[in-house]
Amino acid sequence: MKRQTLFMALALGVVFWGFGALECRAGQVTLPTTLDQLLVPGNFVVTGLEPDTYSNFTYSTSPVGAPPAPADVTVRAFGPFGNESGITLSGAFFAAAGTTVDYALSFNVTAPVGSVINDATLSAVLNLPTGTTGNVSIGENIYNADTGALLGTLSVSGPSVAPIDTINFAGVNSIFVQKDIIVIGGSLGAGVSIINQGFSSSGVPEPSSMALLGIGMTGFLAFRRLFKRQAVA
Repeated sequence: MKRQTLFMALALGVVFWGFGALECRAGQVTLPTTLDQLLVPGNFVVTGLEPDTYSNFTYSTSPVGAPPAPADVTVRAFGPFGNESGITLSGAFFAAAGTTVDYALSFNVTAPVGSVINDATLSAVLNLPTGTTGNVSIGENIYNADTGALLGTLSVSGPSVAPIDTINFAGVNSIFVQKDIIVIGGSLGAGVSIINQGFSSSGVPEPSSMALLGIGMTGFLAFRRLFKRQAVA
């Protein structure tokens, strides 16, 4: 009887591991937060209706040390608007008159188990004084995080008041977003204060997730057959 109980516990453990290994993560940061918290290796945020996981953040500026510092960039949940949800970056990305500042930002987005990401949207609120010759452009490439294949590009620029761009692509579980923000000060300075990043995902089972669940179920059935043999004996 003790052996049977032990085998049953092991079987259930295999099944629960099949689910738990997919969902167990460490280092989750609660929104709103600041970008410096997400630059810590292993830290991530989860947001949205889906919900998606945002991780592996990087941030750099040229010239080095140009404001805003990571601690001065606030990261909030964006949306949801319909199926779109994501993150909003708020900070004084700014170039004084006669200067140019280039900001580089990247991160990974991973859909929940059983879902894939299939579109992306980018929008921004720009700060361009009337009469300035300054300009702001935000461009980004989106890659399949597993294969490195380019899925599409997004681009918004000013002096538009609220530029926005959206793309659709074949669904993948995880993407790598590489963003470049160029602020040209021109005659009176220029800046961008808000950057919205949204994604949609749909429920399509991944082969890897189904395989892992199948391993757990196979183990459970194998142990069950073993119990039956012992009971007959």
